[in-house]
Amino acid sequence: MEYRIERDSLGERKVPAHAYYGVQTLRALENFDVTGLTIGRHPRFVQALASVKKAAALANMELGLLDGDVGQAIVQACREVREGRFDEQFVVDVIQGGAGTSVNMNANEVIANRALELMGRARGEYGVVSPLNHVNLSQSTNDVYPTAFRIALVWYARDLEAALRELRDAFHAKGEAFADVIKMARTQLQDAVPITLGAEFAAYGVTVGEDTERLAEVARLLCEVNIGATAVGTGINTVPGYAPLVCCRLADITGLPLSLSPNLVEATSDAGAYVTLSGLLKRVAVKLSKICNDLRLLSSGPFTGLGEISLPAVQPGSSIMPGKVNPVIPELVNQVCQQVIGNDLTVTLAAEAGQLELNVFGPIMACNLFQSLEILTRAARILRVRCVEGITANRERCLELLHGSLGMVTALAPVIGYEAAATVVKDARATGRTPRDLLVERGLMRPEDYDDLMDPAKMLGPRDVRGHRNGDQRQNTPRLNAAEQGAAEQGGGTGKGDACPVA
Repeated sequence: MEYRIERDSLGERKVPAHAYYGVQTLRALENFDVTGLTIGRHPRFVQALASVKKAAALANMELGLLDGDVGQAIVQACREVREGRFDEQFVVDVIQGGAGTSVNMNANEVIANRALELMGRARGEYGVVSPLNHVNLSQSTNDVYPTAFRIALVWYARDLEAALRELRDAFHAKGEAFADVIKMARTQLQDAVPITLGAEFAAYGVTVGEDTERLAEVARLLCEVNIGATAVGTGINTVPGYAPLVCCRLADITGLPLSLSPNLVEATSDAGAYVTLSGLLKRVAVKLSKICNDLRLLSSGPFTGLGEISLPAVQPGSSIMPGKVNPVIPELVNQVCQQVIGNDLTVTLAAEAGQLELNVFGPIMACNLFQSLEILTRAARILRVRCVEGITANRERCLELLHGSLGMVTALAPVIGYEAAATVVKDARATGRTPRDLLVERGLMRPEDYDDLMDPAKMLGPRDVRGHRNGDQRQNTPRLNAAEQGAAEQGGGTGKGDACPVA
């Protein structure tokens, strides 16, 4: 392998001649070989770093701090990095010491060496274009890294938001398709009351949809950046006007509504926005995992479980049991969600561990937040395409379980009283007789009233059952006068207190 000699404050090193990175990146490669995952594996982050460097070069040229020819070469190099042409040159491990200095230097060196090529010079001729004196002009790792970090998080959050929106729509579509499938709801895994399968799936859509709005809110929080703060927030080594100018140029480049933090010292040391985002990702993960738990339960069996829905068969499920098909897509999403939940703890601990004017643990927060955003986005898309869109309802099974359940006796409680209904359920279990036979035999209900009350389609919302009460129970029912009845039918209450407005 051919080499070139590069120097830094610690001495000389041989850098591979083909490499666009330089000596400081080479040292980071030797020091931080931990995960095997490089920052180049997160192209949004590389794109964000190049955006920051381009904005800085533009601002420095406008302020007369950077030679035009050098500045334009840096701008062109940044443009090419943003296009993804040099992702493989971003070789630093995602976890490293130094608060992200190695990431910043990796970007500085790649951009400097590409700028040198564009100017017809050899890589490593840093007297012409320097990674530090030119590419890093008016900057510090402590404002470059967190600014690029936030921009990348916003881009990744938008990807997740789009994936969740599509998943939400898929659940709502199933809600409409299953709107006429009546089944038994369950609480604490026990029979409850009738519901439609469509209502269950529509509820999943609402659950997922809520978080698309929350992601947009957090993205706005992340758009407040500390570029121009340099080392600790004082703006040392910049000229007056640099910070607002570079922020404006960066907003133009990224297309994001970026704003400069009103207190750059606070913004340089605080990691609260990362904790907020991480907590939201945990919330998304918890909710998605719960939905996948439901899908596995509803499809369980299929012959000895609930079997109310069928998930698409995407692969054989067993190496020993022929014909077995497992709910592998929900299982995949469960595990992704478990990883995200664990990542949230890491982000929390790293944010808390910051000291004085800088939190040095940005790399581990970046590692975990990027992973959480990326795998949640992929998992949401896989869940939609490989599972939800292909779910079918087992209508006959839903009806079989519905009519075989004593849970519908709940509808009798307003008519015969809770205690009497509970006794009927207990006796029906003990004797094997139907609640209908027991109630008619005991004179608690007329057959026609029972049949009307126990119509599952009539149990799916509020209804007035007072007309089904017999004997003394009917006499004890509170009556409304004509005025009160009219007001109630108009939704205005009974006049016996303040009306409750309906949103």
